[in-house]
Amino acid sequence: MSAARGEVEAVTGQVLDFESGLVERARRGEVAAFERLYRQHASRINGLCLRMTRDPDLAEDCVQDTFIRAWKALPKFESRSAFGTWLHRIAVNVVLEKRRAPTEREMPVEDTAEFAEPLVFDSPLESAELEAVVASLPAGARDVLVLCGIYGYDHAEAAVMLGVAEGTCKAQLHRARHLVRERLEKGYR
Repeated sequence: MSAARGEVEAVTGQVLDFESGLVERARRGEVAAFERLYRQHASRINGLCLRMTRDPDLAEDCVQDTFIRAWKALPKFESRSAFGTWLHRIAVNVVLEKRRAPTEREMPVEDTAEFAEPLVFDSPLESAELEAVVASLPAGARDVLVLCGIYGYDHAEAAVMLGVAEGTCKAQLHRARHLVRERLEKGYR
């Protein structure tokens, strides 16, 4: 093992140990530890919620609901997955529940790009254009693209989070990629 790799593993291990310590302290009711976990994860959860909802206000509500649910469910968190992964799953569930609510709000596509963390693609296109294309996708295709293509979940994980069959997840990702490619080739704006 190279010295640099060993240093990275040591730092990564320290970060994970630190986070698991925060989780344990928060489990025991220490609000300051949970606030620290919130600060570490809120921006990524917000980016996920914003990409799925396309509405900054609704995304903010989803982030708040995610952390409220996480606080309440923390005693049941078994550390089988990373804390961030667990939060992502809660956030996806919150977004899907809010989407099913009868008061769904839509927001113009171009207004969402400034609020989310930028997408990173190997493309000369501006990230705002890519954000607009992703935001314009139908909800199912967008959800799968966000979870698999942006956040790196595999089909099985994304399918469970979205409550669909794994084959549906694969088909939606294929559809999303096709639509993104098609819209970028047409110069979508």
